[in-house]
Amino acid sequence: MKTYQTILMTGLIAGGIFSCNPKSTDTVESSNSEETVPAETEDERPSPVVIEEGKIGGKDIKIHYGSPAVKGRTLWGDLVPYNIVWRTGANEATYVDLAEDFMVEGNSVPAGKYSVFTIPKESGPWTVIFNSEWNLEHGHFQYDEKNDVLRVEVMPTWEGNSEERLSIKVENPGIVIRWEKMKLPISMK
Repeated sequence: MKTYQTILMTGLIAGGIFSCNPKSTDTVESSNSEETVPAETEDERPSPVVIEEGKIGGKDIKIHYGSPAVKGRTLWGDLVPYNIVWRTGANEATYVDLAEDFMVEGNSVPAGKYSVFTIPKESGPWTVIFNSEWNLEHGHFQYDEKNDVLRVEVMPTWEGNSEERLSIKVENPGIVIRWEKMKLPISMK
């Protein structure tokens, strides 16, 4: 009987029934990108990865972020504290890939990849940060201010409609971050 149990357990382990790493390590390539994202289903990742692509003034921009949901939680000042650097998304750091030089809120930013952080405020403008360390696995936990390429102040607005999922879209005046009732338009050209 002991030999049968050993053979059965060995077969189950070898067959992948038991695993120390339940998430898939397969990757899929984005159709217009050389980057890869984990091949996980939305059920496995509560904040799915979103890749938004577009043009601003004829120049290509790509935004890569994790899209968390409100899920009935209090966001501002609670889940996302005020006056503390926020990764502006979930999981890995949100980043932009600029194909050409851009003007961001009137400041020149060279072509390249940049993580995007914000510092939410209870009132007044929020700080928007472009940081040269774009490939941060743990978002704001690895953030280092010395790598900031740009820090600007941007005024959020509060809308009547609520967005369940965080979105970062390429739209006038450049890119617009929305979550819950907050809208943060970042001017780019």
